[in-house]
Amino acid sequence: MPIHLIWGDDYEACSREIEEIIQSVIDPSWKSFNYSQIDGNDPKQNFRALEEVQSAPLGSGGRIVLVRRSPFCNGCSIELANKLEQAIKLIPDNTHLILNNSNKPDKRLKTTKLIEKSIQSNSFSKEKSFLLPLPWDINGQKTMVKNILYKLNLEMNHEAIDLIVESIGNDSSLINTELQKLSLLSEAINEKSNINGPRKISKELVKKLIQNKSVNALEIANLLLKGDRTIALYKIQCLLKNGEPALRLITTLTSQSRGWLWVHLLDLQEKQDVKEIAKLAGIANPKRIFVIRKQIQGRSLEELLELMKKLLKIEVSIKSGTNPIDSFKDNLLTESKMLTKN
Repeated sequence: MPIHLIWGDDYEACSREIEEIIQSVIDPSWKSFNYSQIDGNDPKQNFRALEEVQSAPLGSGGRIVLVRRSPFCNGCSIELANKLEQAIKLIPDNTHLILNNSNKPDKRLKTTKLIEKSIQSNSFSKEKSFLLPLPWDINGQKTMVKNILYKLNLEMNHEAIDLIVESIGNDSSLINTELQKLSLLSEAINEKSNINGPRKISKELVKKLIQNKSVNALEIANLLLKGDRTIALYKIQCLLKNGEPALRLITTLTSQSRGWLWVHLLDLQEKQDVKEIAKLAGIANPKRIFVIRKQIQGRSLEELLELMKKLLKIEVSIKSGTNPIDSFKDNLLTESKMLTKN
């Protein structure tokens, strides 16, 4: 009765782990019969999951019941808890129950203790957590990049990893996508398709594929800082028409704005050590502090806060389904305290 407890706010990493379990357990020819995905937000579906997990697989391979947004370790009804206690004893050896939730399991709950006891008693069961590092946790972001590199059988030196972190931050999904692109580009350049060991990705290749895209976004951020909104919107529209993902663009703009705001606030507190400022601001390269100070010279805290608020509103608008260019126009062209060109 294997049970897998997969939790954390890194949705991309959780999904990769779940997919690996699915591929190792299920025979693709029998997947339509032996794979069920349940929405844990629906109480009725949770009871259905506990019914299905008691069934042996059809044909060859194993069976998987995946419960997304699982309530079993984060609070569920007494009826559902009692049903779990009954069902857990009846799960066949080749049927796997995967419980996935973004929140950390509550170890005080009876259901959590029951599930963890079952995991400890079965060598095929496991609990894994995947947490996104905080924006200022540079070492955590580097570790995340290294873990993804390992999964993709790639190698990078420290300088290339630093460049990835500086350009993308803690976006696990985007890092995974860009590293896959780098792998394909490296293969095309080297014209090698049968390399046994890890493929090495150079810093120059990272610059070619990733940093050039970020530079365009950073140019737009500088235009917004100066108050050149019309030119910034024109460049935004060009980027979007050329296939630049809107969320990646707004993420870069927000990251740059956040860096300006942090450095300004820390300067107001008379912090002098650039390494300490870089660490607190989540900036990988301390030398960037000198550049940022020049960029924000003469700008007030109110101006930087206003720009940050507008960029966050754009992000929310895009995620709510509004056309990206309309989101940028609606928020950047409104007046209030928006930056004006000197």
